[in-house]
Amino acid sequence: MNIQDIQSQFIIEEYHQKLPIIERLKTIVLQLLESNLEQNHLEVTSINCRIKTEQSLSGKLTLKSGKYHTLYDITDILGARIITFYTDDVDRIAAMAEQLFNIDWQNSVDKRKLHQLDSFGYNSLHYICRLPKSLYFDPECEELNLIPFEIQLRTTLQHAWAAINHDNGYKSGVEIPREYMRRMNRLAGMLEMADDEFSRIRTEINDYRRRVQQLVKNGKIDEMMLDDETFRSYLDAKPLERLNRRIAAITQAEIQEVPLLRYIHILKVLGCNTIGDVNRLIKEYEEDAYLLARHQLGMTDLDIIASSLGLQNICIVYIIKQGGGKIGLERLFNALNGENDQNAALAELTFEQAKSLPFMQNQNF
Repeated sequence: MNIQDIQSQFIIEEYHQKLPIIERLKTIVLQLLESNLEQNHLEVTSINCRIKTEQSLSGKLTLKSGKYHTLYDITDILGARIITFYTDDVDRIAAMAEQLFNIDWQNSVDKRKLHQLDSFGYNSLHYICRLPKSLYFDPECEELNLIPFEIQLRTTLQHAWAAINHDNGYKSGVEIPREYMRRMNRLAGMLEMADDEFSRIRTEINDYRRRVQQLVKNGKIDEMMLDDETFRSYLDAKPLERLNRRIAAITQAEIQEVPLLRYIHILKVLGCNTIGDVNRLIKEYEEDAYLLARHQLGMTDLDIIASSLGLQNICIVYIIKQGGGKIGLERLFNALNGENDQNAALAELTFEQAKSLPFMQNQNF
């Protein structure tokens, strides 16, 4: 047995001896990463920790014979992998890791910076870390602060590329012809462009959201075209809260919050092109919408109402007052509930309920 074999055997024995300590470090590192991701509101696709298996360790010792003298010379005996949605989140989590752990900069590597200008490929950020005593220290197990561990950071698309490239490039053990590698690199370039574009789109959406919120704050709602984002920001100001509370008070009911974004298409059909149009619609028809709700609920003991009832009744009143009649109401219920036979009956009932209300007195039906 040569000296390299003796060293490898020594490291394998050390591995089994130190495994309980490494298992403990794994738990500590994973808990620290998960709690700090949550505190910093960083959403990730996945996070996991693994300890090298004996088989993997033996393979590494054979491949790099003579390089390692002790177990802790191997910097990835414990590894954590964090997968993000966006490339800029990789940098944010990297900054978080730098604040948490002691980084071995000499052995850490940013593979995103290693590609030539005319090539693409595996992208990932690898930090070699140690647990600082200021973050966690057990005087009975000081070795926890000496064990190196690796943190890999990459996006979902980068992870997909790494898995596909490994499967096609290494798993078979056969050298891949240049033509296939060229096609793989073209796909890698497309993934890299997609990663950048996703991050750019998110930034632009966030900028748009901030502009919309500022317009709402400044009361410039006539400048805001009606869409998902502007309507969501408008609803944050709770323009229907007063009406819904009045309706709930009819039977002392509880208000159950439900999504209202499905009303955007209906509001556009009713002629609302801006948030200002929606606001005027609510102000003009909310009293009649309340009277309709009082007629609907006054003889019931309903104890829960949906937060959509106020807006639904505003749409109902508008359709009736504009001469839409039962057909218009049926179309409304088809849009809200999906087309079914019950919507015609519901339109009939709603129209009959509204007949005796003050706003119907001048209607011809």
